[in-house]
Amino acid sequence: MSRFSELEKRSIVERYLSGDESYASAGAAAGIDAATVRKWVALYQAHGDAGLSGKYDHYDAAFKLSVLERMWGEGLSYRQTAALFNIRNAGCLAGWEKRYHAGGIEALAPRRRGRPRSMPKPAPEPPLEPPEARNDEAKSREELVAELNYLRMENAYLKKLKALAGTRAQKAQAVQALRPLHPLEGLLELAKLPRSTFYYRQKATSRPDRHAALKEAIKAIFDSHKGRYGYRRVTAQLRQSGQRVNHKTVQSLMAGMGLKSLVRPKKYRSYRGGVGRTAPDLLQRKFNADRANRKWVTDVTEFSVAGDKLYLSPIMDLYNGEIVAFETARRPRFKLVDNMLTKAFARLDEDERPILHSDQGWQYQMSAFQRRLEARGLAQSMSRKGNCLDNAPIESFFATLKSELFHPERFETVQSLDTAIEHYIDYYNHRRIKLKLKGLAPVQYRTQPLNLPDQ
Repeated sequence: MSRFSELEKRSIVERYLSGDESYASAGAAAGIDAATVRKWVALYQAHGDAGLSGKYDHYDAAFKLSVLERMWGEGLSYRQTAALFNIRNAGCLAGWEKRYHAGGIEALAPRRRGRPRSMPKPAPEPPLEPPEARNDEAKSREELVAELNYLRMENAYLKKLKALAGTRAQKAQAVQALRPLHPLEGLLELAKLPRSTFYYRQKATSRPDRHAALKEAIKAIFDSHKGRYGYRRVTAQLRQSGQRVNHKTVQSLMAGMGLKSLVRPKKYRSYRGGVGRTAPDLLQRKFNADRANRKWVTDVTEFSVAGDKLYLSPIMDLYNGEIVAFETARRPRFKLVDNMLTKAFARLDEDERPILHSDQGWQYQMSAFQRRLEARGLAQSMSRKGNCLDNAPIESFFATLKSELFHPERFETVQSLDTAIEHYIDYYNHRRIKLKLKGLAPVQYRTQPLNLPDQ
């Protein structure tokens, strides 16, 4: 017997419907939680007094299937579906759904109550296999044709399934693709797939994709950045455009569409030993700055194109990861870093004197390089010998540059690579967003109004 009578339930429902009380307050006097009151109100609004009856009904398989199809077709929750069909226990819908997916409409039939009668176990059905192997001369033409058709069907099914996987949805997809060429019964037997499951999968694939617009937006962002964005940056870009979407949804959709960001290869390194005076490590791996032009890092990397070499020497500002200056050359001479310094100094105000951190490369140990820093008032800092982690930000930039530009594309000449690097650095500074910069590009972050440092 129900704890509350139909009259008591209606009284509580009417208290809520009067508009003066919430779900929680309407049920508080009777010790009922808000979720129960919400369910009673939904049942009463849909079915009147009959919805508050405490009787439990038994449903046949056809009714259960119609309930599930209505729930799937309209995207309803278990609670909404139970209220719509006056089903007392919304949790039973999950059991119906699970049983249908496992065994089709036959599994939805009401179960016999009580202890099952002992019955002899039926003999297992023989597995579907080719006709008994006998001497081909002893077989009739019909037997040979049947065996040949079976083998053709089995071969075609296994080839189709190999391109997919072993889930029921993909088995149904393989069966559907082979249906014009082979009998459906044989394909279903071969796939060990119930007929009801096959038709359910066919109906499910015909429904409109509710993520179609989101997929198009994801593909557009991925293609516009030439595959350089993973699901985190794609999510940030979508949110900037006003779409509220969860990053797990984006990750799942990108995996389904086969969109994967480029993998970073290992970086190139070179070291010539001690050729001059080194400097202490002033950064101590504190790769953050409270404003622009406080801490700079630099290094040189190498590219190989058609037997020729191209060297890149950039300076990065640790405040926002912006490349403030760079220089390229066909030879790794001192003029490469000297020209880079000239461009970088032009970006500084008179009172700005950042720390310039590098590795212990031969260019940075030269007295000419150190004199230029001293003349401008910049403090020199160097990583420990053979420790690339002390200069991790610029190493990370090189890895990003090579994985997003150099390795995916084919360059015939050094000149074409040089032009592409110039375009990429402009893209990196002005368009490529960084999650740690609140989803902004480096220049956007530096120029945004009231840009206070994070505490």
